[in-house]
Amino acid sequence: MDEASPTPAGLVPTAVQRTARVIEQVEMARDTFRLRLECPELAKRILPGQFFMVREPGLTDPLLGRPFALFDVACDSQGEPVGIDFGYVVVGKLTRRMVRWKPGDPVSVCGPLGNGFPEPCDGHLVMVAGGIGQTPFLAVTREALGQRRYGDPPRTAAARPELTLCYGARSANQLAGIDSFPAEGLDLRVATDDGSHGHHGFVTDLLQDLITNESAPTMIYTCGPEPMMEAVAMLAAEHDIACRVSLETPMACGFGACFSCVTRIRLDNGQWDYRRTCVEGPVFPAEKLHWSDR
Repeated sequence: MDEASPTPAGLVPTAVQRTARVIEQVEMARDTFRLRLECPELAKRILPGQFFMVREPGLTDPLLGRPFALFDVACDSQGEPVGIDFGYVVVGKLTRRMVRWKPGDPVSVCGPLGNGFPEPCDGHLVMVAGGIGQTPFLAVTREALGQRRYGDPPRTAAARPELTLCYGARSANQLAGIDSFPAEGLDLRVATDDGSHGHHGFVTDLLQDLITNESAPTMIYTCGPEPMMEAVAMLAAEHDIACRVSLETPMACGFGACFSCVTRIRLDNGQWDYRRTCVEGPVFPAEKLHWSDR
């Protein structure tokens, strides 16, 4: 590993910048991959729901890094964090390069960034994901089940909530990483737009059915396309259920300097202001977001 580059003062003092190395790359679904990087220091610090900025060293096109959420931390045989996993879909210039990365290739990475999800609470935690939005929920699940601890110092998830993951994609061949989720302790429900796997319809149908006919959630976490998350937030508000939304707002710097990723937030006094998704987020209480302005 290279020596750390200093993080700009006063922005994200806990973040580190490293030249990591690719450990492995695995195809999870059509045009969707999981990349593992060797980066012990970041792996020891990061929390579920946080993210990091990734660049290919030595290149200026694309000039800026891209944000990727933690999928999970990779550990050695003694259980020590040694690497970070993240998922990505091949859609742009950097991801088309990334799919060609091989073990040993250098990668510039900076993190952990953002606030992440809070520690699991008692009750019924329902995670609602669409597309690649399932990415943060593997670590959330493992922490909630007591299988893994995250952060420095490691936080202790004292609660053991009932866990449900509702995961939606366009088709069965775009369902990514579901085999990675624990078979025990998690109720996994799947929806596809074309009916090729699970429920034929929207993932929000699964949430509506769960709220109406089964054990209502105590808390909802959601990540994915914004129309889906807005629908989840509306269902949560309608049934007075707490909800946390992980925004996927485009970011330029990732550490709060450029203000390109601001989102409109309702303040406690009823007024509106803007907050940086990369620093004050990406996880926000759903009731504080102003969806119509996004």
